[in-house]
Amino acid sequence: MTKLVSIRRSAIVALCALAFAVPPAAGSAAEASPPARIVSLGGAVTEILYRLGAGDRVAAVDTTSIHPPEALGTRPNVGYLRQLSAEGILSVRPDLVLAVDGAGPPDVLQQVREAGVPIEAVPEAPTPAGIVGKIAVIARVVGREKEGAALMEEVERGFAVLAADRARITRPVRALFVLSLQNGRVMVGGRGTTADGMFALAGAENVAAAVKGYKPMSDEAILAAQPEVVVMMETGPGAVPAAEVLGGAALAGTPAGRNGRLVKMNGLYLLGFGPRTPAAARELMTSLMPPMRPE
Repeated sequence: MTKLVSIRRSAIVALCALAFAVPPAAGSAAEASPPARIVSLGGAVTEILYRLGAGDRVAAVDTTSIHPPEALGTRPNVGYLRQLSAEGILSVRPDLVLAVDGAGPPDVLQQVREAGVPIEAVPEAPTPAGIVGKIAVIARVVGREKEGAALMEEVERGFAVLAADRARITRPVRALFVLSLQNGRVMVGGRGTTADGMFALAGAENVAAAVKGYKPMSDEAILAAQPEVVVMMETGPGAVPAAEVLGGAALAGTPAGRNGRLVKMNGLYLLGFGPRTPAAARELMTSLMPPMRPE
């Protein structure tokens, strides 16, 4: 256990050092005074900005920025993270765009750059070190390094508690993340996805690990995988009745279907990989294995 903690901490330290030490590229906002009007693209990015005390600088957000509620409730909405428009972003007169990996389309972000607005890319790795790195980058750019250090320490403590709980698991539950049902086909979260990363944190086995990314999984493959629990988002494309999910041909013949085991959680909380992720993973762990109640 000590060795694992040491490895994790070394990775975090290295990533933080990189985030703080690498000089910003020419034209980035870090060269000048801290930005005053930020377009925040990505739910975790917005959440971190508010946790750092920089919420008053957020000029606009995307539709995934649902936490804290006042972000999307009081700021202009520039659209869905992956279907943005340059006009919508530029209309709020930003002096910086903070964009999580995957925001776009790329040509839209290029138009924003050509209009003279710097864009800072925020890495999106579904790991504890990835979350700490996210905080480090954002704290540096907005000039909130002290607050960032405190938040990173809080997140590290949360993951340490989670690791202790995870060590008590004797047999990982076989879990399947279902993103949506499309024309009867089950869209699942395979390896490399945020769902896969969350299962790892919660001490569960992802039965869709043979699939890469979010892709359909055949009924035969799902039956062969025999998941014990299905996990879904409460809202979004996967927001369908439990009976429709577990009663379908693919899952009815699995332990999850026979026992009616479906866990639903808020999408950003579950998959956002922001400051609340240690708590979300611990909650998922408890939901997947009801007999175990972490102290």
